[in-house]
Amino acid sequence: MSKAEIAAKSPCAVQVEKGKDYWWCSCGRSASQPFCSGAHKGTEFVPQKYPAEESKTVYFCACKQTKNPPFCDGSHQSL
Repeated sequence: MSKAEIAAKSPCAVQVEKGKDYWWCSCGRSASQPFCSGAHKGTEFVPQKYPAEESKTVYFCACKQTKNPPFCDGSHQSL
């Protein structure tokens, strides 16, 4: 499997809304980070759905190296 492109070396803090679905970019190519724009087409990457169960701030991974997608796990600190 290919490695995703590093979109940023810090997480994206997003205020999510309860009941709304968010599609996290797993390839790193999206121009609308941390969310999917369809830029993965033609690759082995697929976006990951995040259904917000409550309204809160979520820290989405932007380096795409997390072991806990779609969330930041601090992997960017070793890049």
